[in-house]
Amino acid sequence: MNRRKFISTSVKATMGVGLLSGLYAWQIEPFWLEFVKINMPLKNLPSNLKGKTIMQISDLHIGNRFDYNYIIDALEEAKNYKPDIVVYTGDYVSYENSQQVTQLREVMKHCTKGTLGTYGILGNHDYGKNWAEQNVGDQITQVLEDNGIKILKNNSVDIGGLTIIGMDDYWGPNFNAKKALSHFHADNANIVLCHNPDVCDLNIWGEYNSWILSGHTHGGQVKAPFLDPFVLPVKNKRYTQGLISLSQNRTLYINRAIGHLWQVRFNVRPEITLFHLSNAKD
Repeated sequence: MNRRKFISTSVKATMGVGLLSGLYAWQIEPFWLEFVKINMPLKNLPSNLKGKTIMQISDLHIGNRFDYNYIIDALEEAKNYKPDIVVYTGDYVSYENSQQVTQLREVMKHCTKGTLGTYGILGNHDYGKNWAEQNVGDQITQVLEDNGIKILKNNSVDIGGLTIIGMDDYWGPNFNAKKALSHFHADNANIVLCHNPDVCDLNIWGEYNSWILSGHTHGGQVKAPFLDPFVLPVKNKRYTQGLISLSQNRTLYINRAIGHLWQVRFNVRPEITLFHLSNAKD
């Protein structure tokens, strides 16, 4: 092969690989949902909750940026796992106008619910423009609660000795970590729902020593092999995805999101997480 033909062939091959990669990142991976199974050891877990499951669903981002019928299909598929508890950790919409409230109402008719309870918190996108529109947050909350999802706003719920604490969004108008963590009971098993993982670095946690479930980052959505994600909407770039050990025996889990801010993913598949409850060793 002469030099000119070699260069021409190489360029065509490179263009072909680039085209296929782009097609994959646009049309395949954004809809290639992964169900991730994680063991969740909890201190003081009541015996009746041992072996139960908590399903985390995060960042649906219902709107006009991708075909949200995929979310409906994913929620229907998630029902096959028969979760005991389901928690939604914010950003139900990519808000532009009131149309997203109508779209969310359509999608949440299919929401996955737990046999023991279904709970959620709001994310920044659920507060409309500049994360500051309380009326949008109220409308989103109403749609969710109409469909059986109890929204926790700096308060908690007790499920037979398991306390689930829900923080309102860090960037939103109602963030009050002190109020939320006043519901922490050291004698109970405890889980905190907190949309934005940057909250983990605030000096607000006191004696809290259990799990924190977050979303928000989407894992960056695009990640080259062996490199960090190109874009992360957090101050602490360590907070990308998955299990992260924190101080004071706290464990952070960041869900990669089921939806997308934009319809592109590479090396960061969308995720629904299924936690298996077990007793933590003292």
